[in-house]
Amino acid sequence: MHYDPRNDTCPLPYSPFKSCTVPRPIGWLSTISPKGVVNLAPYSQWQNLTFDPPMVMFAANQLSSGERKHTVVNAEETGWFVWNMATYDLRDAVNISAMEVPADVNEFEQAGVTAIPSIDAPCPRVKESPAHFECRYLSTHRLPGNSPHGWVEVVYGEVVRIHVDDSVLTKDGKMDIKKIRPLARLGYYDYTSVTDVFEMRIPGASGAAADGLEGKK
Repeated sequence: MHYDPRNDTCPLPYSPFKSCTVPRPIGWLSTISPKGVVNLAPYSQWQNLTFDPPMVMFAANQLSSGERKHTVVNAEETGWFVWNMATYDLRDAVNISAMEVPADVNEFEQAGVTAIPSIDAPCPRVKESPAHFECRYLSTHRLPGNSPHGWVEVVYGEVVRIHVDDSVLTKDGKMDIKKIRPLARLGYYDYTSVTDVFEMRIPGASGAAADGLEGKK
């Protein structure tokens, strides 16, 4: 099976596009408006870009109304956003925060999670989340779509503060991923969480290159 998504009708009842690049980590992002209204929303187009300095990105399509996502507008207007690690235990809260609601709705309250202050960013963090990045907004790259909903805004940020709960660290100072069970998107209405971890080392890699791959300082 193959088809041209530009010109052909998909031959399957469900588009395979979003279920090929998987699993996708969840960008559970909190922001605040200039008027002080907090926002919390998940984005499955989220990724780290580089590590020196650490930078991240997320991509946001427009709302079904054609309006820009509140997360994007808040990040641009305040200069900040916060990533909160989404976990299996928080899956219901993540799902509730995906609902489209008016900009004046406090989505921390709606999702039933606790807002705690950040150190540098004006927007709060999710207390129940085991890790957070406070991100300084850098820029937005706007790409056209074939419909108002298809337009996408790619937002870039620099991570200026990292928070990790000590309870999710191993004795040798690594994130205990099996304990955390990070949430990831599989497309359709399907998600997964990380429960299995295995190690692979590149043959012949050593010294600074190997240390960099492992994340050693």
